[in-house]
Amino acid sequence: MISRRNIRVKVMQILYALETAESPLASLEDARRLIDPHLDQTEAIYTYLLYFLTEVASYARTDAQIRASKLLPTPEDLNVNTKIADNKWVKYLQEHPVFQQKKKKALLEHVIDMDLVKKIYHQLIELDVYRFYIIAAERDEKEEKEILSYIFHELMMKNEEFDQHMEDNFPHWPDDRDMMSVLINNFFQKPTGIDFHSIVPEEKREYAAELLFTAYEKKSYCRDLIAPKLEHWDPERIAVIDMILMIMAICEFLYFPTIPTKVTINEYIDIAKAYSTPQSGQFVNGILDNILKDLEAQEKIQKTDQARN
Repeated sequence: MISRRNIRVKVMQILYALETAESPLASLEDARRLIDPHLDQTEAIYTYLLYFLTEVASYARTDAQIRASKLLPTPEDLNVNTKIADNKWVKYLQEHPVFQQKKKKALLEHVIDMDLVKKIYHQLIELDVYRFYIIAAERDEKEEKEILSYIFHELMMKNEEFDQHMEDNFPHWPDDRDMMSVLINNFFQKPTGIDFHSIVPEEKREYAAELLFTAYEKKSYCRDLIAPKLEHWDPERIAVIDMILMIMAICEFLYFPTIPTKVTINEYIDIAKAYSTPQSGQFVNGILDNILKDLEAQEKIQKTDQARN
């Protein structure tokens, strides 16, 4: 589920921190111990977004109870529509044992902001899209999905207060934010296709640890490949992030045979544009392209048939 681009960003951030760290990476196990908490937080963010969504929908019952318990309830107070609380996707998550275990393991009940849940719910019930949803006599699967998608994309992801809430509780939220929209959409399309046992699959964790350790271990070798391509640039004056990204890319050229070189270059250009200087994308592109040509001429690039296609 998690993208390789997202993993590359996490590895880049750890390598950047290691630039000033006193303890070196001595083994692949060391790399795993460093990268796993970052991937665990990605799992927690995904789980929390779905959990928050179910709480917004479930708040319909709470709202109905509060309004019915008024001293002088109106007919409207006594007839609050709670249809959304029994939404197909909401019930699926509430009854999914592994999802509930993930939620409890990550202690997400301590993170949930019920005041914000209430606020978003009350925004929802004032909208025409919600009124059209609750007046439909029959439950339509498409409408069931669309109302939750609307809550997520329009009332949560475009909400500055919610965005700040996520950043306050999940430091990696800014890096994972865009990817989460894709992952939540995937859930809406096929909830039964999501394996909550391993939201970040083991092969992705292995890739992350191997990339981290290889880039750290091969740093000097890669810098030696980069230095002749810098012409009038002093390697020590190159942006640290640019150097780290180029080292990671060279390691993918040489030591990750299933990843096409074109994919590697494009990914690291995009990351450089997003996380380094305005000129970094073009700079990283030029250096990597030159190094790749040399490595190919020396027949050092060994990719699988699948990676070449």
